[in-house]
Amino acid sequence: MRLETLSVFPEVFEPYVSTSILGRAQDAGLFEFYAHDLRNWTHDRHRTVDDSPFGGGQGMLMKPEPVFEAVRDIAAQAQDRPHVVFFSPCGRRFDQRIAARLSKEPRILFVCGRYEGMDERVYELADEVLSLGDYVLTGGELAALCVMDAAVRLIPGALGDQMSAQDESFSDGLLEYAQYTRPASFEGRDVPEVLLSGNHAKIAQWRRLSAVERTARWRPDLLEGAGLTEDEWELARRAMADAGLGEVGDVE
Repeated sequence: MRLETLSVFPEVFEPYVSTSILGRAQDAGLFEFYAHDLRNWTHDRHRTVDDSPFGGGQGMLMKPEPVFEAVRDIAAQAQDRPHVVFFSPCGRRFDQRIAARLSKEPRILFVCGRYEGMDERVYELADEVLSLGDYVLTGGELAALCVMDAAVRLIPGALGDQMSAQDESFSDGLLEYAQYTRPASFEGRDVPEVLLSGNHAKIAQWRRLSAVERTARWRPDLLEGAGLTEDEWELARRAMADAGLGEVGDVE
């Protein structure tokens, strides 16, 4: 996989991408990373990438010319055409399913906006536009790092034990089950006995029910798509009642 970013602050990426799981995956040759400076595609002595919006308004917008030129030039630098991703509050909400799909792309170019936004015409270059949620960031760099992290860790071999990715939150539509480590008893709080039993079938059953209960308490909006049994729905309803929540359809 070849991952690339286009940004006015390309230096922010390398410290994170070269650290921990991403760093090890890069060292193992699972992906390559290139950070491109948008200002390299400007043609004035001030290396200008922004201008004031037509019609007035606060702030500055990123100009279309350097973005178009950069994306076209970068696309021609390798055999595979990049899957081009922009970021915007107007974009599709990023989730684990999108991360899994992106992890299979041979080449991705993340275009990171700044200032008050980007000239609308640049979105013609996008294969998709993503949003991390209903809030505004200073720039697209953090969003690109989040998406890269979520996608790279799903590349086979990135986590070492591939079951780690399969057991995580959202892999089966639910939040991940509760987890514990030593000591078995801490300040009167004991680890559930089943986890100490060595009975893998009972542990798997407990983990499933734990995932259902935690999802019902914290993210009940996920329940309808999780394929729950009737017994699991009953557990979910009790957990929601204990948390002071209504029925699933009542949760915003």
